[in-house]
Amino acid sequence: MQDFIRIHEDDNVVVAINTLAAGTVIDLGGVQVTAAEEIPAGHKMAIKDIPGGAEVIKYGFRIGNAKEDIGVGQWIHTHNVKTALGDLLDYTYKPVTVEEKTTEDVTFLGFHRPDSKVGVRNEIWVIPTVGCVNNVATAIAREASTFAKGSVEEVIAFPHPYGCSQMGDDQEYTRTILADLINHPNAGGVLVLGLGCENSNIDILKEYIGEYDPKRVKFLVSQEVEDELAEGVELCKELIDYAAGFEREPISVSKLVIGLKCGGSDGFSGITANPCVGRFSDILISKGGTTILTEVPEMFGAETILMNRCANEELFNKTVDLINDFKNYFTSHNQTIYENPSPGNKKGGISTLEDKSLGCTQKSGSSPVKGVLAYGERVTTPGLNLLSAPGNDLVASTALAASGAHIVLFTTGRGTPFASPVPTVKISTNSRLAGKKANWIDFNTGVLVEDKSMAETAQALFDYVVEVASGRKVCAEESGFHDMAIFKQGVTL
Repeated sequence: MQDFIRIHEDDNVVVAINTLAAGTVIDLGGVQVTAAEEIPAGHKMAIKDIPGGAEVIKYGFRIGNAKEDIGVGQWIHTHNVKTALGDLLDYTYKPVTVEEKTTEDVTFLGFHRPDSKVGVRNEIWVIPTVGCVNNVATAIAREASTFAKGSVEEVIAFPHPYGCSQMGDDQEYTRTILADLINHPNAGGVLVLGLGCENSNIDILKEYIGEYDPKRVKFLVSQEVEDELAEGVELCKELIDYAAGFEREPISVSKLVIGLKCGGSDGFSGITANPCVGRFSDILISKGGTTILTEVPEMFGAETILMNRCANEELFNKTVDLINDFKNYFTSHNQTIYENPSPGNKKGGISTLEDKSLGCTQKSGSSPVKGVLAYGERVTTPGLNLLSAPGNDLVASTALAASGAHIVLFTTGRGTPFASPVPTVKISTNSRLAGKKANWIDFNTGVLVEDKSMAETAQALFDYVVEVASGRKVCAEESGFHDMAIFKQGVTL
């Protein structure tokens, strides 16, 4: 195994796979480069002299500009490189030819729903309309779980702090996301629990839910009954009886919708986990399936790669709006567009937002962009879709679930125990993390810098996802973790 990797032939940096001690000599095709100082694992070292103000190149693209002269062998990080991102840009559609492949279908064992949707879980969800009844929802789910039977394994509550004292888009976001989750096919039955006096009360929420099966969706207004806990448990029993009638059966993977997300990145994210997920995405799409890429701020600096893969100019224009709307969101709150990576990202070797974005967007693989979705919009077009949502892990993962993702693939170099409303597969970028946090990590792509090829690792990931879709629990599910978060950006009354 090499101690470093040069990702692209045009790069003027290499990434250390293992920590390079000062004085370590590496061979770049006959050219010897000596580390002038210690280069931590996952971090970058200059392999050419880079004058102050010149571009630092990684993945074959600019990840920033040198703050000062950088000599061969020097460590490159936040102390000597800065972002080149700025304000709104003008974009030109320069479509690239993308080969679309078709490969043999594969099936998973899932649940057919009467409305023609399919699910990979058959759970009962208790969804509060307002934060005031969060504890009641949790108590109902806990007690009702003891009555689970057949194909129904669990009753899950999804508490959140919203549903009242919100204005404008925030209130709309809450109603839209709650309605999306109520309609999600991973839920065999749903209890919608209201208080009775909230802004997003059940009568209003029904307008967002649309048509529903009264056997699958039940409603309870706490202020209208004497004992909301007892009433809620009884309604959940009815939902369990209904949902227990569903059994797993073979379903084409063309019906699968998989969300793509990363968080707590490190210097290996763009070398191992993210490109492996990108290869997975291409495999699923070749079989007629759907993937959704989100966290728009982490497209900044790499957005033209996605724009030029748009299937047509209309989608290109939607992608331009996707990017610029988020930039306007930043500036309207007096924040810089070029948000710096988090402390954990920096410690792992990410120096600028472009550095993270160029790694992040690799999760999209090489397929053409077939859809661009607003926050809360449900996916309808097979293939690769882009979704408007922030980078925050819980908010973005919930947005993926709300848009229709059955499963979320979450790559990480730092590790996290969080979950989302749907099975959330944690994919480590390095083997050290996978070994240390086996209770968090479901799949390890660190083997890509050890002894495994990209093709066999991506196929192994695809096979694992099919197992998860067929009922195999991920670590967060085994721990009983289920989270949700809604995007908030406005005034609280």
